[in-house]
Parts: sequence; C-alpha cells; structure tokens
Amino acid sequence: MNNFSTVFRGYDKEEVKSYLDKVIYEYERLLAAKKASDQEVLKLRKDLEKYEKLESTLNRALFSAENSAEDIRRVARNEAESYINEAKRNANRIINDALMKAEKANNDAERLKRNVDTLKKRLRQIIESQLEVIEEMDRIDIKDEY
Repeated sequence: MNNFSTVFRGYDKEEVKSYLDKVIYEYERLLAAKKASDQEVLKLRKDLEKYEKLESTLNRALFSAENSAEDIRRVARNEAESYINEAKRNANRIINDALMKAEKANNDAERLKRNVDTLKKRLRQIIESQLEVIEEMDRIDIKDEY
C-alpha cells in the first residue's frame, strides 16, 4: 500500500493520480499476459487435434497392413505398434504439457482476479477513508460557525 503525502484537504492529488496510473498499467499488463496465455492454450489445443488426427491415420494404416501377406503383416504390425507407441507417448506428453499450461493459465487468472479484488478493496478503503476525512472536516466547519 502506498503512503501519500497529505496536503490541505486530503492527499496530494498528483501522487494519488500517479499511483493509480501505476495500478492501471500493472492491471493492463496482467490482462495482456492472461490473453497471451489463453492464446497459447488455444494453439496447444489445435496442435493436440492435429496429433489426434495423425494417430487416427496411423490406425487406418495399421488396418490396411493387416490385410496384406503374413510376412508383410508381421513387419507392418511391428512398425505400426512402434508408431502407435510413439504417437501415444507424444500425445500423452502434449496432453500433459497442455494440461500443465492450462492449469498455470488458470492459476495465473485466479491470482490476477485475487490481485484485482485486493486492489479494489484497497481503493475502496482509501476512498472511504477520504470520505470520512471530508465528513469530519464538514462537521468541524459547522461547529466553527456557531
């Protein structure tokens, strides 16, 4: 929390304005980072779909190879199993990476939301405090008149 200099009738307006500008800048920076994370998650999902299509293509190739001669089937089956295992490992790795990035993006978004909520509470407290000061000054002004 920032401590502002006090001037007649409250805090120094320039300091408060400068502080709010910094808060706005940080908020916009965090929003941009969240947007970038969301775009990365979308890209990873598209990549995942591409690899799932690749796995489907490999499964169809395996089916065709099984209809060939016995020797060709044995070789093709070994090759296809190798491709499938590799594709599954890659798919699992990609899925795990995507899930980890999505979880990180969600954690970042939640942290951003908490930061925004904290900022709102702090700003509300500052404003309420200033209103109390103004009300107290009004009461003092009224008492001084009598």
